[in-house]
Amino acid sequence: MTDGRVPLDEAFASPESKRRYVGRLFSTIADRYDLITVLLSFGLDRGWKRRAVDLAEPRPGRRALDLACGTGDLACALAARGSPVIGLDLTHRMIELARGKIQRTAAGSFLVGDMGSLPFLKGEFDIVTTGYGLRNVPDIRKAVAEIHRVLRPGGVLVSLDFNRPAHPVVRGLYLGYLSVVGKALGWALHRDPDTYGYIPASIRRYPGAGAVAELMQAEGFATADWRPVLGGLMAIHVARKIN
Repeated sequence: MTDGRVPLDEAFASPESKRRYVGRLFSTIADRYDLITVLLSFGLDRGWKRRAVDLAEPRPGRRALDLACGTGDLACALAARGSPVIGLDLTHRMIELARGKIQRTAAGSFLVGDMGSLPFLKGEFDIVTTGYGLRNVPDIRKAVAEIHRVLRPGGVLVSLDFNRPAHPVVRGLYLGYLSVVGKALGWALHRDPDTYGYIPASIRRYPGAGAVAELMQAEGFATADWRPVLGGLMAIHVARKIN
């Protein structure tokens, strides 16, 4: 490709190619990101995020870190509940949009950074949240290990993301829906039907909610489970660090 973009069929060839692809994709869609999440979820996304924040149990004095923060919805909700919050995202434009939101709603700060190499000391946070983040990292095991490192003993990780349904028929219908709707939105919003093809492609390669919970425990979390959302098409993970 002459513009330097990584083709979708090469995006998953290596951690670096995935990082490059994801960075370019989210820079492209940043200004339409909130609209896309509403359209793909039929407006249910906001309720899922409220549920994730409830499970994180934010309150004054509990420091929070929101990873892959996007335009800042989870971070703003955490801050509104009293938790000092830092939002981190790989994409500069997402951070610009998030800073605009936090100024209108509550106190917090945002920075550009990589989930796989967090610029924080061990045990800095009581809460780590991420919305649609773990599926997009180049190395999910490394990202989970980093989250465990920056959490204090007793801290909690809450992750909202797409799931990879185990049943092949359900999975096929789900991915088919995301592909068809994604192509329509890609053409309508960007004049490129392949813009959102990454979403079903990334779900095909995602371990699934159960396997991710097992990975969290393998990386040191004392407990890790997940709540099905939308009949299991989505999932919210809750993992707790004891020591």
